[in-house]
Formats: sequence, structure tokens, C-alpha cells
Amino acid sequence: MLPKGPKARSDSATTLMSLGDRLALARKVAGISQHTLAQRASYSVSMVRAVEQGREPASPAFVAAVASALRIEPQELYGQPLHQLINADGGIQGISELQTLLAEGSFVTALEPLSRAERKADLAAIQRDRRQDQARRALERLPVLLRQLYGALSVASDVEEQERVNRMIARAYGNAAQITYRFGWLSLAISALDRMEWAAHRSAEPLLLAHAAQQRALILQSHGAYDSGLRLVQSSLDRVPVGNTDENSLALIGSAHLRGAIICARMGDAERANDHLKDAYHVGQRIGRESVAYDTNFGPGNVEIHRVAVELECGDPGKAARLGVKLRIPADVVGPRVGRHWQDVARGWAMVGEHGHALKALNQARKFAPQQTRYHPQVHETIRVIAGAQRRESGTVAHFAAWLGLKI
Repeated sequence: MLPKGPKARSDSATTLMSLGDRLALARKVAGISQHTLAQRASYSVSMVRAVEQGREPASPAFVAAVASALRIEPQELYGQPLHQLINADGGIQGISELQTLLAEGSFVTALEPLSRAERKADLAAIQRDRRQDQARRALERLPVLLRQLYGALSVASDVEEQERVNRMIARAYGNAAQITYRFGWLSLAISALDRMEWAAHRSAEPLLLAHAAQQRALILQSHGAYDSGLRLVQSSLDRVPVGNTDENSLALIGSAHLRGAIICARMGDAERANDHLKDAYHVGQRIGRESVAYDTNFGPGNVEIHRVAVELECGDPGKAARLGVKLRIPADVVGPRVGRHWQDVARGWAMVGEHGHALKALNQARKFAPQQTRYHPQVHETIRVIAGAQRRESGTVAHFAAWLGLKI
């Protein structure tokens, strides 16, 4: 078992810069006015001003646009990774070990392999931790498993065994990419995706490449590279053989359409976004439940969650929040997906000035996915907006902010 970090401190509240503060600083360093930034990012001056002043939470599309205009990474504006908060919680030992492993390139130091059954069980445990809002624990275990898989690959006696091990390597790197992306280590996520594709090409399992394409589309989406993201969504769909009706294929098709829906929504193309939602809905009805195939967590419940997200990204936050509150999410939807839904609902309420409802939604997010909620930068920005709008100090807002490690 990997050693634990120092004991987490619950009183580690800091006065870290807000996204608005970081945006204003980056803009001034670039030597441009709010008006010029608004023009370059294709947003209104009032929106730029509202975000800088902390009166409105920044949407992911807005962050991507202004980051591109300023020629910086979106993570710089989000302040990710949230190093102080993560360190206060004991750190994530797996990060440095994963960095070392990725830096070794083709010279990875392999470990003595476990049996096939043990490797399978370890990977399943990591995937389960990620789905159950235990991403830190999953990440701490990944580097050791990867080195053991490289050890298994080095002693594989035939092509079939090599392909089998490469399938596991691809899946392990896929989980590494998803987790590091979630925490804001974007460069690590990209490197892990590169390794995932390398192993997938050697796995004799084409659907792994379809899965990798969707993950890469997510990263491009965060950068505002929407056309490239949509090309990868289509590439993912094209890699699923026509006529395949097994759960693996259907889950990948459905999740590709959900990715396409969000990208189109951020582009402001509501019609195409809803077309993707319709296609995803029909696929979800065929599966009939939430599927964990290829780590997609795709099913009818996730489609409805994305329907709310599309409304939010298309610019109707009030409608999104109202739909989100009324939505009855099936019990089989994983906690992080439910938590992310309530984070979106909170942002929607905050954008229309319903700060009490926004705080209730954030507490729902915390209930279903406390780890994800604590480390998500948009949650931090939403609580800042809520606190800033309060005319008098609110103990409930202050309590939530303190739980996030913030001093408001």
C-alpha cells in the first residue's frame, strides 16, 4: 500500500485569488483593456467586467474564449491544480509517481507482474474508486499497476497475451487521463492519452481508440477548440462498426453524442446540440440503464443530465436550473455525475441571482460527490459569487466556503 500524506487539516482556509482576479491580472499583463478582451473573445464588455468583479460565475465556454484570447491555458484562470487545498488534504502521492512514469517514455521501469486475475482485480478496483468519487485513492494506485502491467508485457509469451496486456494498459492510462484532467493536471492527462492510444493500437480492440477519441475531444473542448473536438466525436462514432448493437458499442455511441451535444452547445448551436441529444436518448433507451462499458457511465439518466447542461451552455441558466431541480435522477447514476449535475444547477441559479437556491444545489453536489465538489474550480467561483451578493454575512455560506478551504 502506498504511504499516506500528512493528516488533512480542516482549518486550512486561504485567501487564494478568484478566477476574476486571475483574469484581471492576466489581462493587465497582456496590456489590453476589458473592451479589447471582450472583442477578441466575442463576449460583451459587461460579461468580462462582471466576471472580473466576481458578480457572475464564468462559464467553461467563457473561460476557454478569454484564455485563448490571452494566449494562456484555461487552467491558469481556474488556478488548477488546487495545490494548497490538495496539500492540506494530504496530497496525492500518485501524481509525482505518474509524472516520473510518463517522463520515462519508452524506458519505463517495470515491476514484477501479478497474476492475470490480480491485475484485472486491481484495475477494476481503480475504476470503481473513480466512479465512486474516490479519484485521489485511484490515482495513488495507478502508477504501481501500470509498472506491473509493463512487467507483464515484457514477459508475454505470444501475441495474444501481448494484446491482452495492452488492453489493460490502455484502460489504465484512460483512467489516469480522466482523473488528472479532473484535478487540472492537463499536461499529464494529454500524456496519459498519448500512451492510451499507443497501447490501444496494439490491443486488437478498435473500440478503445473510439473511447480515447472522446477523451481527447473533452480536452479540446476545454480549450475552446470546438471544431477539432467535433471531428474527434465523429471519429469516435466512425470507429464503431455499423450495425453493432452490443452494450460496449452502444455505450460508446451514446457517450459520443453527449460529448457532441455539449460541444455544440458551447458553440451556440442549439439545433445541433439537440440533434445529438436525440440520438443519445434513443441509444439510452436501447440500453435501458446506466452502463460502465468503457468507463462511459452512459444511460438514460446521463442523457437527461446532459439535457440540463445543454440548456445551461446554450445561455438559458434559469431554464437549466428549473429543469435541473425537477429532474429525477435514476439511482444507478454514479455519484460524480450526479454531483456535476448539481454543480451546473448551482451555477444556473447563481447566474440569475437566485443565490439561496444556488447554495442548496451546491450542498446537493457535496452530498453526492464531496471529493469532486471540493476540488472543482467552478464550485469555488460559484460560492464566491453567492458570498459576494450577500448583503450581510451568512453562516451557511461561510461554512460551505470554509469547507472548500476559502476565506470569503
